[in-house]
Amino acid sequence: MKTGFAFSLLAAACACAAFGTEVVTSPDGRLAVAVDDEGGSPAYTVTLGGETVLARSPLGLVTDFGDFSRGLTLAGATRRAVEETYDLATIKRRSVAVKASRLTVDFTNATGRLSVTFHVSDHDLAFRYTLPRQKGRGAVRVLREATGFSFPEGTTGFLTPQAVPMTGWKRTKPSYEEDYVLDRPLPVARANGNGWTFPALFRTGERWVLLGETGTDGSYCGCRLDEFDGRTTRIAFPLPEENNGSGSVEPAFALPGSTPWRTITVGGLKEVVETTVAWDVVAPKYPARPCDYGRNTWSWIVWQDESINWDDQVAYIDFAAAMGWEGVLVDAFWDRDIGYPKMEKLIAYAASKGVGVWLWYSSSGWWNDIEQSPVNVMSDPIRRKQDMRWMQRLGVKGVKVDFWGGDKQETMRLYEQVLSDADDHGLMVIFHGCTIPRGWERMYPNYVGSEAVLASENRYFSPRFCAVAGVNAALHPFIRNSLGAMEYGGTFLNERMSRDNRSRHARGTTVAFELATAVLFQNPVQNFALTPNNLTDAPAAAIDFMKAVPTTWDETRFLAGYPGRSVALARRKGGRWYLAAVAAEKTVLTLDLSFCGRGVRTVTLDANDGWVDVVGR
Repeated sequence: MKTGFAFSLLAAACACAAFGTEVVTSPDGRLAVAVDDEGGSPAYTVTLGGETVLARSPLGLVTDFGDFSRGLTLAGATRRAVEETYDLATIKRRSVAVKASRLTVDFTNATGRLSVTFHVSDHDLAFRYTLPRQKGRGAVRVLREATGFSFPEGTTGFLTPQAVPMTGWKRTKPSYEEDYVLDRPLPVARANGNGWTFPALFRTGERWVLLGETGTDGSYCGCRLDEFDGRTTRIAFPLPEENNGSGSVEPAFALPGSTPWRTITVGGLKEVVETTVAWDVVAPKYPARPCDYGRNTWSWIVWQDESINWDDQVAYIDFAAAMGWEGVLVDAFWDRDIGYPKMEKLIAYAASKGVGVWLWYSSSGWWNDIEQSPVNVMSDPIRRKQDMRWMQRLGVKGVKVDFWGGDKQETMRLYEQVLSDADDHGLMVIFHGCTIPRGWERMYPNYVGSEAVLASENRYFSPRFCAVAGVNAALHPFIRNSLGAMEYGGTFLNERMSRDNRSRHARGTTVAFELATAVLFQNPVQNFALTPNNLTDAPAAAIDFMKAVPTTWDETRFLAGYPGRSVALARRKGGRWYLAAVAAEKTVLTLDLSFCGRGVRTVTLDANDGWVDVVGR
């Protein structure tokens, strides 16, 4: 760490407040957070360029040994500068320079002491709570958080409702797969009474605010936003019915200990799309091993369960080899319909073609009714390690673990255990039917990505999702994909959603749209929806593009768009820029491409249309 820049303060706030106040500002002095103890209730206020972005918003925890949300006095503060760099191949920018101001504020009351640390960079802030050992306590159970976010009048929200637990197919919800509510004035009407998921995007005047959380591991639960009280929403814990009712909704951790970080990105859409705050404030939990990311073929998405047999998987291995792709994903029922002994031969065949193998598993133990197998392996530490040793011996690249039970702390522990055991056996991990990632690309170096979105299978199963493909594609770079890798499994080149490419409903998008999503949706391993017949029935230029498109990036730039209407991004790999845009409605985009030598370009798109270009060597 270096301490090479000065902090600036809001002098008026410090001089005039009758109650205790501390202020921290970003290195450029424009983003400011004021923390106070007015009325004994700790709170914070966020301004950008002097304009209020978040009005006075509550802070605090209520624990099993005391209430740290009221009767508090601001007892002191410490400050330091943060200046560091890190490299991470699996996010939107390979090399990240972090420059921020840190303020830690101590609050005390009759119960004891609570500290709140704020990390403030030019367009991002993150904060978390820390509790020391006190009054003989070596552990704490958090009953609730007082943490809230209070928005100015006129704010609108782009939000995803929290699902009703133990509903949906085979009782697999919640899995972060609900439809978005777009641009609704606050307070947004109740969707199902369970609040809203992270990440959540808000527009307040000319400013945009993206809320998220990061740093969640086995020592806490995954959180959500509660229903709005006016224009204020608060942190809420998982619902009791999650995980089939098993486990506490209240997290517990050892003291001294800290909660996950709450993250707030403030500015324009460029800052929202390009933010790295989810990874800036976390650290790796174990050393990174070399990982071979890339493109996979995947039979299930179009050919479905019936394709999990020897002949079809050989066809998809051969297809991957013809495309020059790195792997193949073998989906559910491989243990039943191919079998462990024959899988060893299939994996060896793939290796002879230079193709790595990924294997699907259910996470399930006792929290849903899934029959797709292998089941009850990843939730069992003994069976999990046995299968992982088997996969390591055969050279399997990774596992895709599906159908999780919720966001309780016990589930977060299982995510972490799967990742840790997989790392011990040289395996990468994809999660599906799951929670959102929370800084996991940096925390767990073998973590690849999570679904946690209405992904490609919905387009296969229903023409409704094909009709709104443009709306969803124009949302994800601003919200879901902005704070974590997104295992979407897209890019269809079949004209129709069927194996014969003649039956069932039409895809409903242009070829350019499908190619654009290969660039717009960021995940270091992409399970694309192409099929072997696309080698002859898709445009040759499209196949050539898909043979070359990368899945890891050195740089990402936002070019234009509006959430749910359109989006245009540029991503760089080495000396080559991949430019992509999609639209949900007829749109004219004016793109400044001077950074790659193309000047200003106007792109006109129809609904569910797209555009791609490649610049450089």
